[in-house]
Amino acid sequence: MQAARIVFPVADREEIAATTAEILRTGALTLGPYTRQFEAAFAGAHSGPNHGAPGHGAPRAVAVSSGTAALEIILRCIGVAGRDVIVPANTFFATAEAALRAGGRPVFADIDARTFALSPQTVTAALTPQTAAVVLVHIGGLITPQAGELRQICADRGIALVEDAAHAHGSSYAGQPAGSFGTAAGFSFFPTKVITCGEGGMILTASQDIERDARIYRDQGKGDVSANHHVRHGYAWRMSEQAAVTGLVHLRRLDEFIRRRREVAARYDEVLAGLDGLQPLTEPEGCRGNYYKYIAILPEGADRARFRRQLAEVYDVRLAGEVYDVPLHRQPVFAEFAPDAPGQPSARSGRPPLPVAEDLCARHICLPVHSDMTADEVDQVCAAVCAVYDTLARV
Repeated sequence: MQAARIVFPVADREEIAATTAEILRTGALTLGPYTRQFEAAFAGAHSGPNHGAPGHGAPRAVAVSSGTAALEIILRCIGVAGRDVIVPANTFFATAEAALRAGGRPVFADIDARTFALSPQTVTAALTPQTAAVVLVHIGGLITPQAGELRQICADRGIALVEDAAHAHGSSYAGQPAGSFGTAAGFSFFPTKVITCGEGGMILTASQDIERDARIYRDQGKGDVSANHHVRHGYAWRMSEQAAVTGLVHLRRLDEFIRRRREVAARYDEVLAGLDGLQPLTEPEGCRGNYYKYIAILPEGADRARFRRQLAEVYDVRLAGEVYDVPLHRQPVFAEFAPDAPGQPSARSGRPPLPVAEDLCARHICLPVHSDMTADEVDQVCAAVCAVYDTLARV
């Protein structure tokens, strides 16, 4: 069984193909009507009560070329150059790289074991006099119940809270959708995501200023789309019309896909409850995640590589990729920003830096979840996990 499966029903493929043919006939290949329709539909799908900061209205969406571009543009709009950006240690490379590309310095923070997310305590510990932004990552599509507290911490200090919602299409907490907790949010449409358009990203914000500047940045810094007049150091961050129509059609399936993913997750919860020591990441009360990933934590000392290998070789079950197996402060490219790097305050503390992130990155697994997963496939995964875990427990 595949770790991930991209679901485009026949009717959707036919509609996308027909519309793409029309796009090619007209020659309007970028920044056209389908991009605008996709932006409006995505904003509508993530609109809810209390969206954004006080005084702001409904969400505004700006389509871009990737989730990475979305984060970099947001951080450029905020103005983090020469300042610090707090990011969790257990996120993808792009979260920290976007801060660097926007001229900021990533400051890695530890996480809460219950949510795989930043907490008020870990953010407070990472704050510096130069902090410009905090990036809250909704790992696996789970929104931490502490998002409101994190927003207040940032508001009290004049710091921007940015959501990395790459995993969180359609997720919500207390009825409030992903993308509505911070100053702005970046979403990804990479092929593995719940909703995809092949490649692409979306910026969601209630701020008119950020929306305006984001549209300038995505089109190589042009002050006017039709003029050779550049007012920002932008880049070619546009979304193609073909990608936009693909995303527009796929977005209609969001509720359906999330419903099925939650059904699969509920079955996994039942089975894992009978396995002593294999602990699923529990969805907090009030959270309605999209289960982009189904995360479970192996007991200390378990051999994750062996567990994965036996599932694949003996039972033909391939686990989804971790989120993430190597924390950012252990990535060679970010070595100079690691808490134990020479010159960093904790370098001589004698304690492992960011211990919760290091522990959870090393011990978690992600069971396969497909948006059209059959009952037989779910049973196959459950039987395989139980069998392999039993051998693991007896080693």
